[in-house]
Amino acid sequence: MPTFAAPDGTELAYHVKGEGEPLVVLPGGPMRASVYLGDLGGLTAHRRLVLLDLRGTGDSAVPADPATYRCDRLVDDVEAFRVHLGLERMDVLAHSAAGSLAMLYAGRYPQRVARLVLVTATPWALGRPATVEHRLAAARLRTDEPWFARAYPVFEAWLGGDEEADEDLTAFAGFFYGRWDDTARAHAAALDDQVNDAAGDVYFSDGAFDPVATRRALGRVAAPVLVLAGEVDGGPRPELAREAAEAFVDAEFAVQPGAGHYPWLDGPEWFTGRVTAFLDGRRTAGPSAWR
Repeated sequence: MPTFAAPDGTELAYHVKGEGEPLVVLPGGPMRASVYLGDLGGLTAHRRLVLLDLRGTGDSAVPADPATYRCDRLVDDVEAFRVHLGLERMDVLAHSAAGSLAMLYAGRYPQRVARLVLVTATPWALGRPATVEHRLAAARLRTDEPWFARAYPVFEAWLGGDEEADEDLTAFAGFFYGRWDDTARAHAAALDDQVNDAAGDVYFSDGAFDPVATRRALGRVAAPVLVLAGEVDGGPRPELAREAAEAFVDAEFAVQPGAGHYPWLDGPEWFTGRVTAFLDGRRTAGPSAWR
C-alpha cells in the first residue's frame, strides 16, 4: 500500500486499481474510506484509478490536529498528492461531499486540473446544500417500491433529527440507491465501518467555505468539467447539481436515468460509458447533456 506525507507530516495512503492513464479519485462521506468506491462500476477497464484515503480514514493516519479535517484544509493534501504522483496536471473524479473539496482545489490550483468529474456532488462550496425537502421529494419518487411505506416515515424522522432513527440507517438506506438489491444492501451495511464520524463533523464546519470567492475562482477554471447527477438522488437533486455545472466556464451536465447517490452501482455500463466519453474528450449531446 503506497503512502506519502501531507504538508503537516500526516501519513496518507492511497490505492491503485486498473491500467491506463491515471484518474485521481476523491471519496465522499464526508470522510469515508475510499474502499466504498470499489472499481467505480468497472472504470478500471478504461483508466488507472488512484484512490486517496483522506486523513483519518481508511489506511491513512489520524492527524495531530483534528481541525485539519475541515474541507478547505484538505486542499493542501490533494496538492501534495499530485506532487507525489509526479503529475503536472491531473484528471480528478470526486464523489458526493468530495465534490466541494474538488471545487476548492480547482479554484486554488486551476492550472493543475486537466479534467474534473463531479459525481452526485452537492455544491456545499457554493453555499447550496441539499435541503430536507430535496431529500423527501426524491424519496417520494419511490412510492412504488415495496419497502417505501415502511422506510419513508423513518427517513422523515431521521431528517428531522430523531436520534432513534439514526441508530439504524439501513432502515431507509434504499433511498440512496437506484436499485435496493443485495449489492446495495451490502454496500450500505459497510458504511459504519468506513466513515470517520468525528472527522465528518469537522469537514463542513464554520469557515470551510466562502461561496462568493469560490464562484469567482471557478469562473477562471479552464478545464472541462462533467457534473453527473442521479435521477432519483436527493442529495443533490439534479436541479441542484446543475448549479455546480453553471459555476464553470466549460461544463457538461448529465443525469443518469434511475440512479441514486451511487450511480456506478445502479447502472455501471451507463456510468462508465458517460465518464469515459468525457475523459476521452468526446462530447455527448442529447437530453442528459448540457453545455
